[in-house]
Amino acid sequence: MATDRIPMSKEGYEKLKAQLDKYKNEDMPRIAQQIADARGEGDLSENAEFDAAVEAQGMLQARINELQNKLSQAFIVDKSTVTTERAAFGLKIRVLDLEENEEEDYILVGPGEEDPDQDKIPITGPIGQALVGKQIGEQVEVPVPRGKRILKVVGISHA
Repeated sequence: MATDRIPMSKEGYEKLKAQLDKYKNEDMPRIAQQIADARGEGDLSENAEFDAAVEAQGMLQARINELQNKLSQAFIVDKSTVTTERAAFGLKIRVLDLEENEEEDYILVGPGEEDPDQDKIPITGPIGQALVGKQIGEQVEVPVPRGKRILKVVGISHA
């Protein structure tokens, strides 16, 4: 199966890489030390500190694996080369919610760059995936927890 490439800005890539480095070089050794300290306290069958540290290590390893996967699939997009003919990474997409009759702006960003308060949504999320490649005037249906949203693209511009 071919892996899907994940578009990212250079800043977004560097942010995820720094987070991964912190997890691997600071957090993981600290948790390993906690496990070693707890193991030194003797009976592990009733050692809550040991159990908590092992669980934290597993959760951190899962997060490390997730970040490594994202970074391995990433490709850096120079936003200045993106045209506004179709919805794409790095662009601001203005949509009309046909149910609510309200316009909203979404800026399509890579994983780790999303910020709903600034209208930045991941290109890999349901709305982002539905909008990519659409032109002004096209409609999309987006499944959401409460049913579906019908959005019409009414504007595309540089963010």
